[in-house]
Amino acid sequence: MSRRVSMVTLALILLVTAAASAEPEEEIRAVFARFVAAQNAHDLGAVRDLLWDSARFLWITRGVPIWGREAALKRFEAVYQGTWRLEPSLGELHVTMLSNGAGQLYVPILFTSGAAGQPAQSTRVLMNQTIIRTPAGWKVANIVPVPILVQEASARPPIVAIDR
Repeated sequence: MSRRVSMVTLALILLVTAAASAEPEEEIRAVFARFVAAQNAHDLGAVRDLLWDSARFLWITRGVPIWGREAALKRFEAVYQGTWRLEPSLGELHVTMLSNGAGQLYVPILFTSGAAGQPAQSTRVLMNQTIIRTPAGWKVANIVPVPILVQEASARPPIVAIDR
């Protein structure tokens, strides 16, 4: 009887531990889903609620760092005047927990953008975000999209043999 109680207790501890460790990942996925929905709706208020309210918030866009939530919101407001759409490959989304209060999110995205009145262009990017737990809940602390460069077959680097 004692062994059975111990096994049941151990099983419950393992289940609770597994659920606790999976919970932050699911919360981060939910934050990202809200982020994509807010971006695609051009909902500046919803985006504001998702971004970390800090001068250390970082968004790198077109190779330019934008520091601080307010500066990022000004940029979003400008780009929302035209085409701005995110289409993540959710089957490829990965969350890596860095600690109990921080996670790194990675997902390939088809990003479509264009100035108002101009044709939109689509680019594939590897989206990287750090999402942190704050007293106000989970917030996006940085946004680092990395464009996927397509190499032409003739532009491949040469294969170099290394003698041993």
